[in-house]
Amino acid sequence: MKDTYHLCLSSHGEVMFRNENDLIIGFNYLALAALETDSALLADGFLSTHHHEAARTDSPKELAKRHRYAYTRYFNAKYHRRGSLGEKEGFLIKVEGLYHIQSMLNYVLRQGLHHGMAATAFGYPHGSANTFFRKDLGRDQTPELIPEFKRHNYLPFNTRLPSKYRMAANGLLLREDIEDIAYVESVYVSPRNFLFQMNRISDGKDIAEQQKENNSPVITLDLIEKGVPEFNPSKAFVAEQGRVNRDKMTDLELCHIIDDLILPARYFKGGGESSIYLLPHSKRADLGNSIWKESQVVRYRKCDSLFSEKIITENQIRRCLAL
Repeated sequence: MKDTYHLCLSSHGEVMFRNENDLIIGFNYLALAALETDSALLADGFLSTHHHEAARTDSPKELAKRHRYAYTRYFNAKYHRRGSLGEKEGFLIKVEGLYHIQSMLNYVLRQGLHHGMAATAFGYPHGSANTFFRKDLGRDQTPELIPEFKRHNYLPFNTRLPSKYRMAANGLLLREDIEDIAYVESVYVSPRNFLFQMNRISDGKDIAEQQKENNSPVITLDLIEKGVPEFNPSKAFVAEQGRVNRDKMTDLELCHIIDDLILPARYFKGGGESSIYLLPHSKRADLGNSIWKESQVVRYRKCDSLFSEKIITENQIRRCLAL
């Protein structure tokens, strides 16, 4: 019988997903890893520096290993990069008990909310929150699907998928075809409770429920996010109030400026492929200093610049340039 696990892989020195397409490929490769290991995916949440999954499996380490290996090959080939991507082992928790599983699912599904990417769990597109109770919540519309002959652009060569797996026009395998909806909905029991859990404020009641259930480690935000770089639980609890800082630039926005605007204009004018990984460390460091200075100037006085008045941090520049 399969057990239930929470899995997380983080990258401390660089972003793992530089654009929307990388996030799409990341989930698609997770779906393939689940097929290869006969695992049942329950929920997921992908962000620029890490990703979380909930799964029922008898081989959690193999699931994580296959996903990491496949995505690293894709990332390295695309960006002319070498070496492993992310932590060597990742973070794994076995979760037992209904309240423990529900709490774990809550945290995985609310990744976008807790990291300040959206005002609700349903506003972040790179996770599973919109996958469950679709009919009851008015989200059962089928998106535009991609033509069959284009599917190979978002999957490894010669990939064979079950016939029920559909792909949206943007290349994303539909989560509702892949994740175990029936099981997750049975955990939440009703769409009303699901909405409550997605919008609840983390408190001692959640911990008390788990402690009464069994002696397994209590699933908390601190535990789920263990090992995630720059994660501040206090800010996550503020985010639960729906307070999103719109003045902060996201990693994907900064990577877009670097990859699509700066590199072709300054370093790869002859055309062809470009990547920060094709630049020596010294040039990346110089570029980082330039970005920092320019972003600070544009925040305090209006001038022509690639940057808006959004806040950019030094650590963010470092990880987007893999410094």
